Amino acid sequence: MNRARVAFFAPSNLISLRRLLLLSPSSISPTDLTVPVHIVDIGLLRCCSERFLHVPLPTLDCSVACTVSERRFPVRRACRAMELSVSFPADNPPLSVIAAAKIAGIALSTDASLPSGSDPILRLASGEVLQGANTLLRHIGSIATLPSFYGPDRLEAEQIDKWLEFSSVFLSGSEFENACAHVDGHLILRTLLVGFNVSIADIAIWSALAGTGQRWESLRKSKKHQNLVRWFNSILAEYGDALNEVTAAYVGKRGLGKVPAAKEIVGSGNSKDSSAGVLQKENTTGFEIDLPGAKVGEVCLRFAPEPSGYLHIGHSKAALLNKYFAERYQGRLLIRFDDTNPSKESSEFVDNLLKDIETLDIKYEKVTYTSDYFDDLMKMAEKLILEGKAYADDTPREQMQKERMDGIDSTCRNNTVEENMAMWKEMIAGSERGLQCCVRGRLDMQDPNKSLRDPVYYRCNLDSHHRIGSKYKVYPTYDFACPFVDSVEGITHALRASEYHDRNAQYHRILQDMGLRDVQIYEFSRLNMVYTLLSKRKLLWFVQNGKVDGWDDPRFPTVQGIVRRGLKIEALIQFILQQGASKNLNLMEWDKLWTINKKIIDPVCPRHTAVIEEKSVILILENGPEKPFVRIIPRHKKYEPAGQKATTYTNRIWLDYADASSITEGEEVTLMDWGNAIVKEIKKEDGNITHLVGVLHPEGSVKTTKLKLTWLPDTEELVHLSLLEFDYLIKKKKLEEGEDFLDNLNPCTKHETLALGDANMRNLKRGEIIQLERKGYYRCDVPFLRPSKRIVLLAIPDGRQQASLNSSR
Repeated sequence: MNRARVAFFAPSNLISLRRLLLLSPSSISPTDLTVPVHIVDIGLLRCCSERFLHVPLPTLDCSVACTVSERRFPVRRACRAMELSVSFPADNPPLSVIAAAKIAGIALSTDASLPSGSDPILRLASGEVLQGANTLLRHIGSIATLPSFYGPDRLEAEQIDKWLEFSSVFLSGSEFENACAHVDGHLILRTLLVGFNVSIADIAIWSALAGTGQRWESLRKSKKHQNLVRWFNSILAEYGDALNEVTAAYVGKRGLGKVPAAKEIVGSGNSKDSSAGVLQKENTTGFEIDLPGAKVGEVCLRFAPEPSGYLHIGHSKAALLNKYFAERYQGRLLIRFDDTNPSKESSEFVDNLLKDIETLDIKYEKVTYTSDYFDDLMKMAEKLILEGKAYADDTPREQMQKERMDGIDSTCRNNTVEENMAMWKEMIAGSERGLQCCVRGRLDMQDPNKSLRDPVYYRCNLDSHHRIGSKYKVYPTYDFACPFVDSVEGITHALRASEYHDRNAQYHRILQDMGLRDVQIYEFSRLNMVYTLLSKRKLLWFVQNGKVDGWDDPRFPTVQGIVRRGLKIEALIQFILQQGASKNLNLMEWDKLWTINKKIIDPVCPRHTAVIEEKSVILILENGPEKPFVRIIPRHKKYEPAGQKATTYTNRIWLDYADASSITEGEEVTLMDWGNAIVKEIKKEDGNITHLVGVLHPEGSVKTTKLKLTWLPDTEELVHLSLLEFDYLIKKKKLEEGEDFLDNLNPCTKHETLALGDANMRNLKRGEIIQLERKGYYRCDVPFLRPSKRIVLLAIPDGRQQASLNSSR
């Protein structure tokens, strides 16, 4: 047996080559511990040299020192020199497979001799045959030397698999634009489909688009789906020679045009101004993405919610814009809880805010708390008092507010430093005297900008803090703490709603008095929605008074509420980024958001059938099947990954009463997923339809019938459903300033409809989105548990004007 000696630097004791072959490179730490020489089989050495060293065995010396490093080598699972052979029909070449092999540098011979309609096959040197484009593509991905071509771990590999399955949707002409919209939404905040390296998922979708030829080229030149176009161009820029060669040979045209110039490829993660390091501008999301003075790799942002409620759609705009800029500039993003008011805050809110941030797919460097800096903030307050830049004030609150409005100096403004320090000590102790005092900044009481009229920096609060208990009796205000912590944590750009514009001068002045580094403020408009309250105080009223089920109620504008109602996060991201960082104050319609959502869910959500229980009508089919039989049909005719469902056919079927009422005797109708039937008789009692009698007419044409009806078989396997619809909590589009929301409550905001559903719905999972054909989209809120408990489905708005649950608003 041929043998060779190999010495490895490894993280622990001796690691055999056989074990190394089973390890992922990312699981091996790049330490410098020399392990003993290990005698190994030459066959194992050959595999290791191919996988880890990237050199074929003949070039190896008999004794080789190998450094196992976490980031210096991609995984190679097979010999690169091995030539593969792919066969396919001439009219349907597997473009993605050929392109992936070309990009990966894998030798691949082609044979276009298979009969039309055949799946492509790949012949391995071992004689093994693989079949199906996606199977072949996975194999190419697994043997390629490119980093993460088939994902660095199982999670990314599963995500890649989903995109491979989705790529077939582009072949359906009617679904092409919907599929483009779906991918466009996914790419809003992403450079690539999965992870941070080009993968076979990117090649599959890219090839699916390129394979449609002129249809994609026309769309590519339009202003639609600009995130998708940006991504497509970035792939073409990186692998233009290989891709143009493949498309020229198999798509029937001269490649896909010139590779875009670097400045045209915005969002690829490498685009920046060479002199200033500032990103180019892009109009795909409705705003200019430049941050003043920002440099790629040097940006640090923070999202700083107050833990006094759940994240709502207004907060999510700030969160997603921070995420957007952090990713665009390859910068850092911190999550900071502004926990300066113990009376309103709790650990429950912290936990749920983190959950909401995860739901929004926001990646951050670390979580911090303003309370981490309480000692430093107190020292800073004391420093400002000693320097005469702050003073203690015991003026009653109402009087202080009036003096600020009128520009009148407080009588305490001229206190001595000793008097101020004495009052400050009383505040720290939480004494009766201290509770009467606050600390104010000595700025300018005559400034036209009232935020500069000696704002409050510190006040007493004896409530227990959710993190640190009763350690402190004084707490900084947001106005004082925020600029301090921003500067100390290295924040370069602070995103703030434009409603706080007047406070920007205060922010900079406080940093100046503190002697700390200034921070760039970037403003955006607050997101306001029609018929919606975003005040956490008002939302808390609904929770505490039992008007809703909790902070995740589907009627609430919280992230948990709207996601529970069926909103996809991709739709929320697209909606928010369309508003961009504009400073214009707009009242947004929910219909626009739900329209975006429909475009995302419709191409992929499974179809099911329901019949309203109330007054449902039996149709007896005289020539129907004597015994029930079952057919397996797709859950979505145009999206194979949605799976299949079993449909039972019987001679007695259920119809909605509304459908039965629209039929006339002798009329031919279409029973969806079955065929035509002629209704011969309509039986009534007291003017109400009791049942129908008809015959199947399989020879009939679907094109000639006016009514296309959904139906359910009359079997015991049907499930019972509770369909819930929701309305706005208030009945006025926008409350005027000072108007009490309690005077504008909607009397009815939830309506339940009982229905029967097809037996396949027993398998629905919580959170799964489906379409009840001819009824709308629904999200499963409570899945099937037992026959006596109904499945609960929540109606998802589709962007069309819905009738109010109330007679009038």
